[in-house]
Amino acid sequence: MNKIFIAIVSIAFLTACSEERSANTLEITGNIKGLTKGKLYIQKVQDTTLVVLDSIILNGKSNFNSTLKLESPEMLYLFVDRGVSNSIDNNLLFFAEPGKINIDTELEFFLAKAKITGSKNQELYEQYKAIVSKFNDQQLELIKSEILAPKATKEATKVENAKKQDLLLKRRYFYAANFALTNAKYEVAPYIALTDISDMNVKYLDTIQNAMSPKVAKSKYGKKLTAYLLERKK
Repeated sequence: MNKIFIAIVSIAFLTACSEERSANTLEITGNIKGLTKGKLYIQKVQDTTLVVLDSIILNGKSNFNSTLKLESPEMLYLFVDRGVSNSIDNNLLFFAEPGKINIDTELEFFLAKAKITGSKNQELYEQYKAIVSKFNDQQLELIKSEILAPKATKEATKVENAKKQDLLLKRRYFYAANFALTNAKYEVAPYIALTDISDMNVKYLDTIQNAMSPKVAKSKYGKKLTAYLLERKK
């Protein structure tokens, strides 16, 4: 009887360990068209420094895979070592989360052609970036109009554009805050709060922090946002 009990407990323990490993496992697969020889690095930011989590050697094939332990969703980088190339188009940022993620891209347009699937946080972050890029375009148009303004109206244009820039910045901040609040059950919410609107009024950041689900609050960025707000309130 004791042997049966011990066997059952052992099986339960091994199953629990297996499920825990599975819950924290990130499987990355992908293909980089045009790259058949080279090296890839998967990196993350740790204490303001990029550290390598895995390195992958490509020799004859453009597809790759990697398996990592990931405690909670966070931003990682896929870096391609082009050897003699000095291109700045080398480091692809992606929002990783436990599970399976696939990254397909091209060597020539490493960032522009990247298609990342399997991560809900990545999907939401891409939606967010698409709108933010429109704010950036509007800002560039204002700068362009000021530069090209006739000399006679340049000063008036500068004053008017300053007002428009200020309004545009406010709109961008409130968009970011609203997006984070709407998606507070995902880790992308505290990430946006920390990276894009950390200097916003504390009451708005508080609202985002209070809206986070228990799971997000315990994540890497959820903890960082909570700690950051405590520091700002001192």
